[in-house]
Amino acid sequence: MKKSIRTGVFALVVAVVTILAFVNAAASGGTATARSKLTLIAPAAPGGGWDGFARESQQALRSNGIVNNPQVVNVPGAGGTIGLSQFVQTPGREDALLVTGGVMIGAIELADNPESMADVVPIARLADDYAALVVPADSEFQTLDDFLAAWQANPGANSIGGGSLGSIDHLLSGLLAQKIGMDPSTVNYVAYSGGGEALTSLLSHTTAAGMSGYNEVADQIEAGTLRALAISSEERLDGVDVPTFREQGVDVSMSNWRGVVAAPGITDEAKAEFVAIITEMRESDEWRDTLERNSWTDSFATGEEFEDFIDGEVTTAQGIVKELGL
Repeated sequence: MKKSIRTGVFALVVAVVTILAFVNAAASGGTATARSKLTLIAPAAPGGGWDGFARESQQALRSNGIVNNPQVVNVPGAGGTIGLSQFVQTPGREDALLVTGGVMIGAIELADNPESMADVVPIARLADDYAALVVPADSEFQTLDDFLAAWQANPGANSIGGGSLGSIDHLLSGLLAQKIGMDPSTVNYVAYSGGGEALTSLLSHTTAAGMSGYNEVADQIEAGTLRALAISSEERLDGVDVPTFREQGVDVSMSNWRGVVAAPGITDEAKAEFVAIITEMRESDEWRDTLERNSWTDSFATGEEFEDFIDGEVTTAQGIVKELGL
């Protein structure tokens, strides 16, 4: 009950701050079509995975002339559920897409959000990425075993920072605890609405470790600012010199996915146009470069395949949230 109250209050506060930007974006669309002006709504603060995904998409759409004037609007808060809630209040809007993914599905289940994936129109799944457990370069933890030993001994003193509650970062932290024999409820997980905030917290040693999409911290790892202890892929990623949890003896793997959905009530013609736009983007050289640069895995799907995938993800998230007692 307390969790629901906190979630509701937080959602109300953030909605008041962001609603004007959202409404203005909708109003500016007017009679615009998706080809003439497409708004990509990133339901997170600047600097995070959804924001990066939206801006990479914006660049690919613009550079290939697929959309004349693609724009990005940020609507942060509550694992994307604030952006979702606002988005479904503009039914029939045919010049905007909402960026979504596994984080949003987990947040919906964790907060028992009134709006869900059933309230939007699935357009396309585009990419998967994986989470990395990282620590500052000057951390005492040199290896995954070092961190896990300290974590088990004193989970409260060794907090993990990451994305919003219900995010892949959050669920993966709980699963990791469970796999090594810890009570997931003892995990001191600190949630942030944007990757920039999480990184700042980690570098200032406010949190002992961070769980983040690899591409969000790859530059800091390469620069030697952060040290990666493990990555959540089933096997090592090409070009990424980070060991998986599994190869280090912890049977944990989890992928995040990113895609786009449309507002409820759009016409079949508008849906087909959205699918065509995103398909053209996915087939461009710029998007292939984007996948490689961000270490994302191409997981393109549309139509029934994407709809069935979402149904499966919802069922999986419900099971994890229940199992972990979140």
